[in-house]
Amino acid sequence: MSQKPHRLSKKLPPLQRLLNYGKKYRQRIYFATIFSILNTILDLAPPWLVGVAVDILVQQQNSLFAKLGVKDVLLQFALLSFLTVVIWVFESLTQYLYDRIWRNLAQSIQNDLRLDAYNHLQELELAYFEDSSTGNLLSILNDDINQLEDFLNRGANEIIQVTTSVVILVGGAIFMLPPIITFVSMLPIPFILWGALAYQKRLEPRYADVREKVGILSSRLANNISGITTIKSFTAEKYESARLATESEAYRRSNNKAIKLSAAFIPVIRMLVLIGFTALLFLGGMAAYYGNLSIGNYSVLLVLIQRLLWPFVFLGETFDEYQRAMASCNRVMDLLDTPITINTGDVGLAVEKMRGEIEFNNVIFTYRSLEKLSPNQASALTDSPSVTGDSVRGLGRIISNLSLHIPAGKTIAIVGSTGSGKSTLVKLLLRFYDISSGKITIDGIEIQKLNLYDLRRSIGLVSQDVFLFHGTVAENIAYGTFDATGGEIINAAKIAEAHDFIMRLPQAYDTIVGERGQKLSGGQRQRIAIARAVLKNPPILILDEATSAVDNETEAAIQRSLEKITVNRTTIAIAHRLSTIRNADCIYVMESGQLVEAGRHEELLVKDGIYAGLWRVQSGIA
Repeated sequence: MSQKPHRLSKKLPPLQRLLNYGKKYRQRIYFATIFSILNTILDLAPPWLVGVAVDILVQQQNSLFAKLGVKDVLLQFALLSFLTVVIWVFESLTQYLYDRIWRNLAQSIQNDLRLDAYNHLQELELAYFEDSSTGNLLSILNDDINQLEDFLNRGANEIIQVTTSVVILVGGAIFMLPPIITFVSMLPIPFILWGALAYQKRLEPRYADVREKVGILSSRLANNISGITTIKSFTAEKYESARLATESEAYRRSNNKAIKLSAAFIPVIRMLVLIGFTALLFLGGMAAYYGNLSIGNYSVLLVLIQRLLWPFVFLGETFDEYQRAMASCNRVMDLLDTPITINTGDVGLAVEKMRGEIEFNNVIFTYRSLEKLSPNQASALTDSPSVTGDSVRGLGRIISNLSLHIPAGKTIAIVGSTGSGKSTLVKLLLRFYDISSGKITIDGIEIQKLNLYDLRRSIGLVSQDVFLFHGTVAENIAYGTFDATGGEIINAAKIAEAHDFIMRLPQAYDTIVGERGQKLSGGQRQRIAIARAVLKNPPILILDEATSAVDNETEAAIQRSLEKITVNRTTIAIAHRLSTIRNADCIYVMESGQLVEAGRHEELLVKDGIYAGLWRVQSGIA
């Protein structure tokens, strides 16, 4: 089960945000850390074994093993060989364990992060998607999460092992070397660490900019691939190639800025390492020559100090990975921390018992971005001093004091000019957006109090912009009713007048429709969408311009199917083609977010208002 995101984590550093998210992995992190530390300790043992071997040859009866009671040189080497085998075996075992745990941990966190981010994304209101680019969201869900996985696979272990090496070797040197030699040989370490932190701070904004440029580039690619038909039809290939080149160049330059700084880290650290190693080489050699340090210990320290200092050279790459990962971490956590503004209610709704009576009562809906503006900010949007902030906010008001009653089982139609607010009513009923004020009820229950799942499964939506998923015809008809049988799918297709053309497809119901249903015509996609709604069998059906983009023959077929499926079902039909809704129980005319006319077809013609004018234009009378 995925975790709830931490709402206060935006105030924390990215690593702390990641650790807070990964609380449930703490035990695995502890084990991985322990095995990384043990492996580092065991990995430092071979140079010590070499030093012991040198002392056995040089000092013989005064060697370490001799002091422990093993005087015979042959037995000393036998014991040393046995100890070498044991250390080597346990070093290999701990490496296997830490490598397996870290890599599995990276996979688990990557998997959970992607699922949590996607699930959270699904709960956000439509306004979030309208303000965000698809390419940027895909970049977060794929590229940014993969950056975190790469760091956890390797970088986290390297930081732990370098830290362990520093602690062990500095402690060992204090006991084995004269103080002055210890001080000089270890002198570069504070500068190396300070330099690493300084580079980290300077790299952070540069990699944040890199991640932003990646999102922009991904957005451009996603848009162009989705709009390839438009690009080809308008012969805009060169234009789009130039725009992509601009975005790609911006990404390249952003990366170059980060690379320019990160590439300087290793040469600088190499010089600091050289100072420490040379100091030990000379001063330690003099100490061994004058008998203040054994030859074995001297040889051990030469190897170990190199093992300690040289990893700092490659620490730049690790910090580079770390900064990339933390920049990605911030983007993923920012997504997880985006507040969910449309929360589900706690009132359940039995779909089979729903009557489908709908009422809009003094509903007002305004763009949230305009609501947040102060009067001065709002009025600043125009050049006219006579325009007030309140009037500008009024321009953003899509629905204004609208009241509408739809009896259960009746068919009503809503018509009006583009931008009058017809489709917005549908989105408010489905709670894709929440109303600014007023009340919307279904069977007398406010929709904000209803469980979102129950609310939306009780409404079937057939829109003008039909979306089909890459898959078979049958899978697309059964989308949302995933347990439907083959017979039920076919029956729904027959009601939607889709069965005949489906059977003429190469594999009939098993035909792959392509991404967004691109292998089918607009009319075919529309009828599959109607079949999908039929199979769902909702008590409320919404037809949002369902016949606006089809030919006359397809429109006639769709009309025949709609006559069947609207019987005893509350139906809201939004249409530009007035011929498709002339038989509705009541027709409402919207203008500027308000209902301005209502009545049956004949009644509205007699009133000779907006509807009558639209009818004359469409029927060719005017």
